[in-house]
Amino acid sequence: DPCRNFHCKRGKVCHADEQEQPSCICQDPAACPSTKDYEHVCGTDNKTYNGLCQLFGTKCQLEGTKMGRQLHLDYMGSCKYIPHCTDYEVDQFPLRMRDWLKNILMQYYERDVDTSAFLTEKQRSKVKKIYQNEKRLVAGDHPVELLLYDFEKNYHMYVYPVHWQFYQLDQHPADRLLTHSELAPLRASLVPMEHCITRFFQECDGDQDKVVSLKEWCHCFGIKR
Repeated sequence: DPCRNFHCKRGKVCHADEQEQPSCICQDPAACPSTKDYEHVCGTDNKTYNGLCQLFGTKCQLEGTKMGRQLHLDYMGSCKYIPHCTDYEVDQFPLRMRDWLKNILMQYYERDVDTSAFLTEKQRSKVKKIYQNEKRLVAGDHPVELLLYDFEKNYHMYVYPVHWQFYQLDQHPADRLLTHSELAPLRASLVPMEHCITRFFQECDGDQDKVVSLKEWCHCFGIKR
């Protein structure tokens, strides 16, 4: 099979011509496999697509056009009304996000007892200190006043989760800068639940150079160093 081990970017599939030469052509959106409702995604054109295959296939077919350049994944799930993020809400956002990141690491640590699939040995040792701390605020739907109090009282427990998330996202390339495409997976999964995340990431880029540095990221989350 000439298409075996021949890779195409998202939205394209391998096609072999009569001389058995492989090349990449646009994925036919109509030929994408059927998906469940929870696999639907919303594009930046405010249209619901049956899945990523259909979205990127459509984007490929529009390649070279203004619509094609502007079409991206907006968020996971069917399109819905996303309310405007107020100044008050964006100020409270880091409180919930810090707590959420900490709780994710606590879940990973618990699941790793048998599998060791989520965290490296070095990460486990850092998370263990937080996990075993008796002062740790357990997961729950806490009021912002309690989240703020806990952050000020137990600041050291929130530093590593914020750094950890940055390095999880900083992959292509790992250069201590987060691009739009590196932020996209986290943003796309959270928009339906946290409507302020888009504005939060925009305001994190303090110098407006289209990338978020580690220093800017930490400043957004209230981490001093």
